[in-house]
Amino acid sequence: MAGVRTPASLHDVELAALAAAGDRPAFGELVRRHGSAVRGLLRRMGAEPSLADDIAQDAFLAAFERVSEFRGEGTFSAWVRKIAARLYVRRWRKESRFDVEAEDIEDGHGGEASAAARIDLDEAMKTLSPAERMCVSLCYGAGVSHAEAAEALNAPLGTVKSHVKRGLDKLRLRLAPPEGAHGEPAGREGHA
Repeated sequence: MAGVRTPASLHDVELAALAAAGDRPAFGELVRRHGSAVRGLLRRMGAEPSLADDIAQDAFLAAFERVSEFRGEGTFSAWVRKIAARLYVRRWRKESRFDVEAEDIEDGHGGEASAAARIDLDEAMKTLSPAERMCVSLCYGAGVSHAEAAEALNAPLGTVKSHVKRGLDKLRLRLAPPEGAHGEPAGREGHA
């Protein structure tokens, strides 16, 4: 019995191959391994927890139906997160009358958070505008290119790049450690 391997001991590529051959426990192990990462991405993109759970489930169903397409060229986690992100964007576009291009552009200097408020990425992501959160999450959380994000959002490439840059700049400010030894948060000097 020393040669018997459990799903938990197998690599994602092996599990995906078994799942493609109809092995449900193998796919169940993939869901167990990567479910929280998918839900986390969706929450950072702006989904409420219950919606993130629903879309994650839909993403894993879609992944199960297409698992034979997974070749192991990237990670399984990235592959299923990309599926989830696309499902969320599709739903977001359908339900929202939000226009990615029509947002007011902020200067990014007002309202830097105090060091005490700089707690984690999820909280920092909530401070971004919906368009910035969506673009940053797609490009950095789901691993889609700027061009793919622009296509998914039906927005100009330059607009997506601008939202990503502004969003990343805001995240850097929010998550940066304090600069001064005087208890003054980073970025507060010179702003009245």
